Amino acid sequence: MDRLSELQAEFWQAALETLYMVGLTLFFGGLLGLLLGTVLYMSRPGSLLPNRPVYTVVNVVINFFRPIPFIIFIPAVQPLARLVIGTGIGNNALIFALSLAASFAIGRIVEQNLLTVAPGVIEAARSMGAGPFRIFRTVVLPEALGPLILGYTFVMVAIIDMTAVAGYIGGGGLGNFALVYGYRQFEPIITWAAVILIVVFVQVVQFVGNWLARKVMRR
Repeated sequence: MDRLSELQAEFWQAALETLYMVGLTLFFGGLLGLLLGTVLYMSRPGSLLPNRPVYTVVNVVINFFRPIPFIIFIPAVQPLARLVIGTGIGNNALIFALSLAASFAIGRIVEQNLLTVAPGVIEAARSMGAGPFRIFRTVVLPEALGPLILGYTFVMVAIIDMTAVAGYIGGGGLGNFALVYGYRQFEPIITWAAVILIVVFVQVVQFVGNWLARKVMRR
């Protein structure tokens, strides 16, 4: 406990770094994933704007990158990170890699949740003369909002886990704190302090996500 008290400043700094990485990853990865999922949904055969070539290309790209383990994905995209943000190491490079990795998973989750909207509701909007984009904006998105919130909650929990893994390959945050000050220095109390705070983050995210989804679906 004395050692943990000595490292309080580093501990809370690591916690802030984790929140920073998770927040920016969810923002950038969430936007890109929403775009990918929307393109998949809109362009799939029989959907609002069917376009088989577009659907096939986006589908293949997601299926190619999504199974790659994150610990391998980070070094694989380092050259691209250097090109885009000017560095291949550090928290910002990890956010770039995290955002890309998360976007492919989010894209698939978005597509699957949009597909849960009943076809009858869409046909009713079509019969009233609504165009594809208006149907998507005013019918599909509102109907799928509850499941989408749950999907994003699931992804955010996964991102928290990924930031912890990132500590093993040079990233900051609680994963790196647990590795440097706990595991390598044989201080299990420090390791467990980081683990418990990560669990708290996950529980808070899951609670808020479930609450928001219930509120939306009861409207």
